[in-house]
Amino acid sequence: DTVDAASPLKIRPEGETFMDSDQGGPLLLYVEDELITRDTVEEALREAGFGVVVAGNGPQGLDLLTAGPGIFRGLITDINLGDGADGWEVARHARELNSGLPVIYVSAVSEEEWTSKGVPNSLMISKPFAPAQVVVAMSSLLVGTDNTSKEVR
Repeated sequence: DTVDAASPLKIRPEGETFMDSDQGGPLLLYVEDELITRDTVEEALREAGFGVVVAGNGPQGLDLLTAGPGIFRGLITDINLGDGADGWEVARHARELNSGLPVIYVSAVSEEEWTSKGVPNSLMISKPFAPAQVVVAMSSLLVGTDNTSKEVR
């Protein structure tokens, strides 16, 4: 994997950008500043058939959401992302762009904080966690949003 310093996007050898996915599955935005966690969860999501765009901090996550409103089918974000925007802010911005976007927080923060700061109808997965938990949770949220959109028609 390589990183283009001029871009907030993580560039893959096969040339994936935030506008396309080599997996053909739902495209997710994953915002995580811890490299080991990020790589492990990204791999699990890709193996499950998701397309994944990775942001290494909050400002990158905000930029990606703004640059491609409507292209992401789900957001997974850590809360404590270093300097700049935190995961709460990233999720609020995502929901301003798409009110029904599935959101999963992965963090060591308390459930009380999630209850008061998290966006409605989101999920919290506490660290440490198994990457499969994130895959199952996102799959469940996406099925729920697909069923809701079918009912509205």
